[in-house]
Amino acid sequence: MTLALTGATGFVGSTLIEISAEAGVGLKALARREQRAQASVEWVAGDLGNKEALRRLVRGSEAVLHVAGVVNAPDPAGFEAGNVTGTLNLIEACQAEGVRRFVFVSSLSAREPELSAYGASKARAEKVVMASGLDWTIVRPPAIYGPRDTEMFEMFRIARWGLMPMPPREGRMSVIHAADLSRLLLALVPGGEAVSGQVFEPDDGRQGGWSHYEMARAIGWAMGRRPWVIHLSRRSLERAARADRMLRGDKAKLTADRVGYMAHPDWVVSDGAKPPADLWEPRIPTLEGLKATAQWYRESRWL
Repeated sequence: MTLALTGATGFVGSTLIEISAEAGVGLKALARREQRAQASVEWVAGDLGNKEALRRLVRGSEAVLHVAGVVNAPDPAGFEAGNVTGTLNLIEACQAEGVRRFVFVSSLSAREPELSAYGASKARAEKVVMASGLDWTIVRPPAIYGPRDTEMFEMFRIARWGLMPMPPREGRMSVIHAADLSRLLLALVPGGEAVSGQVFEPDDGRQGGWSHYEMARAIGWAMGRRPWVIHLSRRSLERAARADRMLRGDKAKLTADRVGYMAHPDWVVSDGAKPPADLWEPRIPTLEGLKATAQWYRESRWL
């Protein structure tokens, strides 16, 4: 089996390459720049704006795993170009090459598109996928963590100092390890009545998710600390976003766009949207996963 993969050089995509190699699954993977050779990967030069490269990517593949996405952009147009137009270009390549199976990694933020430009772009991309005529499945992950992640890494880094600023106290969230998400994506490839045309919200299996306080303490525990957790109001988050923008410019992690969904109280996956248990269940307990992730950060000298 050969699958076409976008987002291969990112956090989830690189994890998916590892899991695919373990499963004996070959990949054709899109990349902007030249990559080191890997036995299980055929690299295809290009990006989501290069329609000919996308046709080369999907040609001869049994299915497409569309993982690539823009998570940070200076304006809504940046999200639109990467998440909506890029998805449309990939769908057109599938249609041209006769590839029917399409697994799309969206985001839980698409559930509340009015809160952020990112979530709105993911919601529009979902509509494009649903209208494509392909054999599609959409996956809306919650917060994803694991080795090589640069987003939740910020929380691990801050936890070293024994202080954890978090969104409002009343908020709750679900999480998932990148390896568990990758196993789900591979499990969805064959399609079938139970998964085709469905939207799934996977997580770590923790009923009711995690409060922001619980997650902060869990990350602190993984770092060997017992942090003081400070809950920030939306106004405080907005001030912090402006400060991050001033300090790190386009590399800021806390952006004004993210404040909208960070302040939202419910980012727990829906029970009715979980993948079928006979197809997939999470394997990695979150406390163990956080501990191993913290260890990876240390060994890789990120911390």
